[in-house]
Amino acid sequence: MIGAAASSEAVSHTCLCELKRSKCQQLATGSGKRKPATVHCKDTGHMNSRMAASSSRVMLGPLVAAIDQGTSSTRFLVFNAKTAELLSHHQVEINQSFPKEGWVEEDPKEILQSVYECMERTCEKLTQLNVDISNIKAIGVTNQRETTLVWDKETGEPLYNAIVWLDLRTQSTVERLINKTPGRNKNHLKHKTGLPISTYFSAVKLRWLMDNVDEVAEAVLTHRAMFGTVDSWLIWCLTGGKSGGVHCTDVTNASRTMLFNIHTLDWDPELCKYFDIPMEILPKVRSSSEIYGLMKICSSLKSGCLSGIPISGCLGDQSAALVGQMCFQEGQAKNTYGTGCFLLRNTGAKPVMSEHGLLTTVAYKLGRDKPACYALEGSVAIAGAVVRWLKDNLGIIQTSTELEKLAASVGTSYGCYFVPAFSGLYAPYWEPSARGIICGLTQFTNKSHLAFAALEAVCFQTREILDAMNQDSGIPLTQLQVDGGMTSNRLLMQLQADILCIPVVKPSMPETTALGAAMAAGAAEGVSVWSLRPEDLSEVTSEKFEPQINPEGHK
Repeated sequence: MIGAAASSEAVSHTCLCELKRSKCQQLATGSGKRKPATVHCKDTGHMNSRMAASSSRVMLGPLVAAIDQGTSSTRFLVFNAKTAELLSHHQVEINQSFPKEGWVEEDPKEILQSVYECMERTCEKLTQLNVDISNIKAIGVTNQRETTLVWDKETGEPLYNAIVWLDLRTQSTVERLINKTPGRNKNHLKHKTGLPISTYFSAVKLRWLMDNVDEVAEAVLTHRAMFGTVDSWLIWCLTGGKSGGVHCTDVTNASRTMLFNIHTLDWDPELCKYFDIPMEILPKVRSSSEIYGLMKICSSLKSGCLSGIPISGCLGDQSAALVGQMCFQEGQAKNTYGTGCFLLRNTGAKPVMSEHGLLTTVAYKLGRDKPACYALEGSVAIAGAVVRWLKDNLGIIQTSTELEKLAASVGTSYGCYFVPAFSGLYAPYWEPSARGIICGLTQFTNKSHLAFAALEAVCFQTREILDAMNQDSGIPLTQLQVDGGMTSNRLLMQLQADILCIPVVKPSMPETTALGAAMAAGAAEGVSVWSLRPEDLSEVTSEKFEPQINPEGHK
């Protein structure tokens, strides 16, 4: 059990908290002595408005935009294709609903509207910066993976809310499927899919919709139903919807459905038969970098000038972050701290099957005629979501930034341990029936200790998947590249380095997921404004957090 695993490592860790307490306040305020790693830089990062206004008229060149539709928010970002500079962006939060215990849903129309709003606001900002929006040559899409939607192709209307990847309603379906496999083996389909049978993936969510939502069942019978993950829904809507919208997905998103054969790189008839899902409702599988269709937007809007621009990149969010972190070589890895936590390691042109509870997934396929690249993935369901829980459910913080200040004020969990198994346990256990636990409480424990324990929980879960990955590969990682919203928490980053006993490297420009989608879009055949040749890739500035405890004393 993860609690026991975490505790054995955590007990020795808390003995070292005296060493760290004095540093915690410095880290929270950014006043520590650590300096950014000295890497040659091409000014990767946010341009201030004066700089953008003065340079846009002469030197900007081609731009590429990215839609980043995540679990908790949507962003639209615009990058300079030659320098990878982020010029402008806008972000809108997404509401989640929890109709029953373990259920997590989002409104497909709200997701789509958030994309339109982000595009509109970003175009307004670009205009204020004197940036010519017509310089945007391509748009990429990156998205929360596995989240499942079904809509009516004739009306364009969603037939139910999007069932979010975290959702647990399919637990009984999963148990039934596992029970009918030889030896009750949750890895029965792994040889084709790279995945265990789990509530996490799309096929069981789609099966639930077909079994429990009359509108979905009827639309399937009358051949009006379309299934897709969030990327498919957005691309279909943005390219015309019921008036000729393109129904497609890419190999990275398809590889998270349990219906896709990661060797043939297509939907698998046997897998579809296993889940009793008609293949006609599935989107066409494309590469991660090609022109899928052209944007169609109302001309009266500021963002109307995006009409006619090709959507030419599509990657699931974790694959996009791998690309954005430039992890193109076998053995390179990144860890993204978002709603969940996802560690991906590039394994090259051949899929590697894990012996230690990790997933085998398609990392990217950057062109129709390019080979697919694969990755091992360690997936943790709850990372940033624990911050939202502490804020919304317990009310011990008002904003996410407060968590770092609270934790830094004590510098230790004081023996309190937190296992946030709100959606069961993902890698390496794949145990959907597990539930969260907070233990080690005393009369002395207060909300600051709980805040520190929450940060440690994220770090210990990462330690577990990193250990599994090192065992599978046989070559331990010597440093960890990180990205995602939680990496702005400097205390978390230092804790992570201490618990892993290796340096943690954070890029100065945090939007690596969107950058990956933009790179794929700009590099697509027929666009070709972004070179992915190693010698042409922009160098980035980064900050390195070195372990500050003795590894010998931290087992």
